[in-house]
Amino acid sequence: MKLIKPSWLRHSGENKDFEVYSCHVSPDGKRLATAGGDGHVRVWSTESIYRADDSYTEPRQLCHMSHHLGTIHSVRFSPNGRYLASGADDKLICIYHLDNSAPSNVPSFGTNEPPPVENWKTYKRLVGHDNDVQDLAWSYDNSILVSVGLDSKVVIWSGHTFEKLKTLAVHQSHVKGITFDPANKFFATASDDRTIKIWKFTPPPPNATQHDMVNNFVLETTISSPFKSSPLTTYFRRCSWSPDGNHIAAANAVNGPVSSVAIIERARWDSEINLIGHEGPTEVCIFSPRLFYTKRPPPNGTANGANTPNLVTVIASAGQDKTLSIWNTNTSRPLVILQDMASKSISDLAWTPDGQTLFVASLDGGIVAVKFEVGELGWVATAEENDKALQKYGVSRKGMGIPEDVDGLHLESLSKEGELQGAKERMGALMGDVEGPKKGKKAIGTTTTNGSKPAESSTNGETDGTSKPSKEAEQEKQETPEQAAKRREELKARVTITKDGKKRIAPLLVSSSTAGQSSLPQSQLVGAGFTKANRVETPGIVLDMSRPYDGLPRGGLTTMLLGNKRKAGAMDGDEDEESSKRAATGPVPIMVDGGESLEPATLTAPVHGVVPTPEFLRPAVINPSLAVSQIRLAVPKVRSHILRPLRGGILQEETALEEASKVPETIVLEARNPVHAREPSRIMATKRGALLWQDFLPRAIILVTGNKNFWAAACEDGSVYFWTPAGRRLTNPLILESQPVIVESREHWLLCITSVGMCHVFNIKTMSSPHPPVSLGPILDLAITSLSPHSAPNIGPSVTSAHLDSQGHIVVTLSNGDGFYYASNMYCWQRLSESWWAVGSQYWNSNDSSLSALQTTAVGPVSSKKDSEANVSAGIIPYLERHTTTEFLFKGRSYTLQRLHKTLLAKDGFEGFESSVSIAHLENRIAGALALGSKVEFARYLFMYAKRIGAEGLKPKVEELLNSLVGGVLQEGGQGSDAGKGWFGQEATLCGWDRKELLKGVVLTLGKFRDLQRLTVQYARLVDLTNSENGAAEGNESTMDLEE
Repeated sequence: MKLIKPSWLRHSGENKDFEVYSCHVSPDGKRLATAGGDGHVRVWSTESIYRADDSYTEPRQLCHMSHHLGTIHSVRFSPNGRYLASGADDKLICIYHLDNSAPSNVPSFGTNEPPPVENWKTYKRLVGHDNDVQDLAWSYDNSILVSVGLDSKVVIWSGHTFEKLKTLAVHQSHVKGITFDPANKFFATASDDRTIKIWKFTPPPPNATQHDMVNNFVLETTISSPFKSSPLTTYFRRCSWSPDGNHIAAANAVNGPVSSVAIIERARWDSEINLIGHEGPTEVCIFSPRLFYTKRPPPNGTANGANTPNLVTVIASAGQDKTLSIWNTNTSRPLVILQDMASKSISDLAWTPDGQTLFVASLDGGIVAVKFEVGELGWVATAEENDKALQKYGVSRKGMGIPEDVDGLHLESLSKEGELQGAKERMGALMGDVEGPKKGKKAIGTTTTNGSKPAESSTNGETDGTSKPSKEAEQEKQETPEQAAKRREELKARVTITKDGKKRIAPLLVSSSTAGQSSLPQSQLVGAGFTKANRVETPGIVLDMSRPYDGLPRGGLTTMLLGNKRKAGAMDGDEDEESSKRAATGPVPIMVDGGESLEPATLTAPVHGVVPTPEFLRPAVINPSLAVSQIRLAVPKVRSHILRPLRGGILQEETALEEASKVPETIVLEARNPVHAREPSRIMATKRGALLWQDFLPRAIILVTGNKNFWAAACEDGSVYFWTPAGRRLTNPLILESQPVIVESREHWLLCITSVGMCHVFNIKTMSSPHPPVSLGPILDLAITSLSPHSAPNIGPSVTSAHLDSQGHIVVTLSNGDGFYYASNMYCWQRLSESWWAVGSQYWNSNDSSLSALQTTAVGPVSSKKDSEANVSAGIIPYLERHTTTEFLFKGRSYTLQRLHKTLLAKDGFEGFESSVSIAHLENRIAGALALGSKVEFARYLFMYAKRIGAEGLKPKVEELLNSLVGGVLQEGGQGSDAGKGWFGQEATLCGWDRKELLKGVVLTLGKFRDLQRLTVQYARLVDLTNSENGAAEGNESTMDLEE
């Protein structure tokens, strides 16, 4: 290995060296392009870098371009080497191409730049981003260029015309990395919203437009697990796809509290491998473009498959720790670690096409070439090995929906062979060179045209007014191939003599050589009895002028006002035969007279196609109470078809029937509403296409839900119906004050939220309700919203989700990020999660005091795993906090609170602000877990809280916590005998845990803080922890099972 760092290889200014943000090597390996903070793109000769210590006399810098107005963040050569693209913080992308004409030898005025050797000219300037362009990537077939930036957009450009094809605005934060699948099926984008999104695409043709790309570039999946707590301080998130197409390397991932590089597996799109070793966040990782053998391969490829060495990929990673690490897939440790490669962060890496040299760019302005000797990384495999590895992903096949397995590709090949053979047969039949289908086989694709049947199947039919005996027909059928060939040759060899005496071969009509086998339209023979008088002359539509006519002519208002152009013959009544066959086109009715009143007209199939079923039929009938209600929630529209599958006892989201029927055990609940409001609605359950039960309801159904215990449906008149799994009605319809807008089920519980904001909870098992209907008004900011009758309605936060836990408690999330829980015993709402904690608490999305760490200090519970209350509401608080993060932080609404937070930290009297908010956040978590009965989360948050207040030395809180866990054992007897609950209760358990066992865990957690030992030793004696033998035995025998 050799490190080369020429002193002249940098972006030099008058007073300093500018940062180098990007570098890339051309496909031929002869040029190195770099981009820096000086706004220049420089192209260097790689040969001059390799021979920097020699007396190299050729030009070192081949060209420099300064067509950007700011810092350039990315520079990339196209795979064919024809173009060079650069993106900068001026929101522009410049495309350069190498002009064959000689460059100007005059240096730029006012600069010390050497005269250019190559003439790179600006070919295009692309405008499509609203903020800095952070990264660029070309597809491997040069068909598209993709750019990403700080505007959260992914912009796709044509690689031929450089027109904008599509803009993908799906990421919720800055997009800082892009990489392409070498099989040309996917590309991946990395963003500060802590996700990587995989996009599936089909390479567009050279003349593609935005309209053609409507159904292209589809989101395949979103990967978030390796990045849930990754820092947002990196300048880039440059990811890379392996040359064999199997893996994606993603920078700035985390494994617990440690920075890592996540390796994502193709097709499964999950990360089970992490490259750990960097001390700081990684900015860039890149696979070598070639595969490597682990051992020296035999010469001339004489080895058989059994003795061929294994193939591995090599990856380089670097970042803010200024360290370069190089790994391969055959070892668990890095092959090479180069520390202190630069004095600032490493911003980009670039391999040469042969995979033996790596260029490193950093923000200190330096560019280093790391040149490896043969065998140091392995032995480079040929380019054919890359192609073989990509064959299983269909690298040479184009089209949407390409299967990703070998069996699918094999089936595709067989299908294409069959299509090719069929095309050959049809073309041969058309030209008279190939025999028709063999005897005994039916011709696939034989169609009847203009109502006529194929000649083979009609032996007794009329032909030119005569009929052939069946024997002659059979003889014709039994014509040998030799006779048929002879007949065709005679027909083809028709020699004619023109007027000037020259011989010409008369052309042969297709129908004469392939009678009865041609795929061209056949002429229809018309009988003598058919005349024009036999045509129906009655009008197509008769209008009843005695009734109101509500309809528009074909073409709408324009046609009704301006009229239609019609033939003169049609005006005089002399319509020809062709026009008579035209289907009658009349007005399209909008409403029809139903006898008593006007009703919506039924949908009819048009002449030239089928009208698809509309998504909804009409708006639901609105209850008058909604007009005067302080809360107004949107009422679902009446849809023609509602379908929800029940899979494994869990109700899935609405989907199509074909998708729901893929799993045989799925029970599909369907609701069908009629077009006319007078007709009944139908609800049914099916399994494997067989009807389990059905029922009819008098009003339209707007919402359905269910589980393995019951089914429920809500109608537009505010009624709710219940059925058993077998379809038996459980109770009379429940009549609510307005239409339900949210209906959710959980075990035997049902939640209905109406359009006026009232929440109803029903227990179907006990036929009761745990509390009266409760309003959403308090959590929708009614307390701080003006309700003036003369002003327009105020738009408050909206409800994003509403769920029930296993005890029937309502859990609601809002669009402002807040999460609430209704405490039925206190008849009020409690806020469990809010954005205040997200900005001020140190425990938001924190990995501190994880389960593995807790199990080393906590001891086991008395309750067994059979306890049904062990996992009540487990996971609700983390779910609400993740929702807050998504709604508030990732959508850019945290700027105000962040500024407030920074301002308060700088003021006098707020030195302990962050610590106080963090402790309050833990106390809020503990109170929420106790109210919900969440056993696992209560113990987790309790130990985190004990550890924090112990570290802060808050003796009063420590003493109060320990005294509460004792449950009144140390209290004086004269303080009263009123039985309390929770912290003030006298029972032996607290939130499902034995108080004594919780006390042991807390005492063990606080035992390491010496300034509190005088207090904690007293409680340790209560639980027999001071005896070293007993304490050690109990601590080793049982650990608190938090995964229960």
